[in-house]
Amino acid sequence: MGVGEGEEEINDVSSRTHSGLFMKVFNLILAVLFLLFAALQLNDEPDDVLFWVLVYGGVGIISAFAAYNKYNMWAILFGLAAVLFEMFRKFPTFAQWISSGMPTIIGEMKASSPYIELAREYLGLCLCLAVLIYHYVRYSKQRKQEAPFVE
Repeated sequence: MGVGEGEEEINDVSSRTHSGLFMKVFNLILAVLFLLFAALQLNDEPDDVLFWVLVYGGVGIISAFAAYNKYNMWAILFGLAAVLFEMFRKFPTFAQWISSGMPTIIGEMKASSPYIELAREYLGLCLCLAVLIYHYVRYSKQRKQEAPFVE
């Protein structure tokens, strides 16, 4: 062992510890945010409540488990499928909002035109999609590190 080799090993362990702490805090923040989003949906239309509470709550729970490096690939894939399906269904209205010049969707809580509420929902789905893809990538990297030669 030469001079400095031990220092590199200590610095590597230290950076992994800081990185792990950052990822834990980041995932816990995501969990709290999405669980709050789910709670805010409880005052929505009765036909929308179940879907949005399940989607936002599911992303929140997946993020909470990810904070402790616990992943369930089936939950992530099911969430991705549900979000992508709903995005596909809502895309025509979202495209209508874009083609109308993207009028503000944050001016008032009650949507005065139908595309405002659907544009908000579509953007919420985009957030869910981004977080689920993030968790899918992290799980895939973690799995490759555990078994690098298994395909």
